[in-house]
Amino acid sequence: MTPSTPPSTSTPDSHRLDGRVAIVTGAGSRTDDIGNGRAAALLLARRGAAVLLLDMQESAARRTCTLIEAEGGKALARQADVSRAAECEAAVQAAVAQWGRVDILVNNVGIGGPAGNAVEVGLEEWDAALRINVTSMMLMAKYAIPEMRRVGAGAIVNIASVAGLLGGTPSLLYPTSKGAVVNMTRAMAAHHGLEGIRVNCVAPGMVYTPMVAGRMTPEARDERRKRSLLQTEGSGWDVGHAVAYLASDEARWVTGVILPVDAGATAGQVKSPTLSADTVRSA
Repeated sequence: MTPSTPPSTSTPDSHRLDGRVAIVTGAGSRTDDIGNGRAAALLLARRGAAVLLLDMQESAARRTCTLIEAEGGKALARQADVSRAAECEAAVQAAVAQWGRVDILVNNVGIGGPAGNAVEVGLEEWDAALRINVTSMMLMAKYAIPEMRRVGAGAIVNIASVAGLLGGTPSLLYPTSKGAVVNMTRAMAAHHGLEGIRVNCVAPGMVYTPMVAGRMTPEARDERRKRSLLQTEGSGWDVGHAVAYLASDEARWVTGVILPVDAGATAGQVKSPTLSADTVRSA
């Protein structure tokens, strides 16, 4: 197969991923709804990529596979614990065995992890959660990057969170791990840019996904919506579209970027409707 070196200029079909192979971790969903990984996988397939779907629950990955194949796309579901090096290596080799290459890696796996501050958090739970939220992304990159080198280009998209950009969250583990993903993205981009491998990060805000659906009341959802600058609720599709853009040649000149998809949460707070422009100017 010929290398997929990005074109020197954008073209009308720069969004297309025909002939490319993507790996998406956490590509399933604990329900039939659309989470970040499932949305990203579907959108990459719609753009023409063949997608290896990794998930701890193979049945969840198979469901995503069924959705892709129903639309005429190409996908393969595989169970994998991406916190284990051997399983990451085997997953990458499965993609190569099936389609002959790897062009795109989407590191989507993550958990909330243990609660508590530095005094309260359990050490074993801390170590285990860091391995899932941070080390897994390094491990997948470790085995995917050599395959990208073979084709002369590649795109890695790491999923972090706005919690990695802001303080003040209830637990210490989650924002710490997501902040690590943010700077790991920048470091990887610096390491591999000369090889034609772009590395970027999507930092979702409080999107409504199957992971949070079970513990979110209608009232809480409405309150979150009202706190956003756009006054709308986000979904896995919003995150997936950002991933698909960063993975495509539309973003051929974009690397080391942290892209918040958060309805403006990192830009500021909603202004009070009773606060007039004259009041602001006189303050």
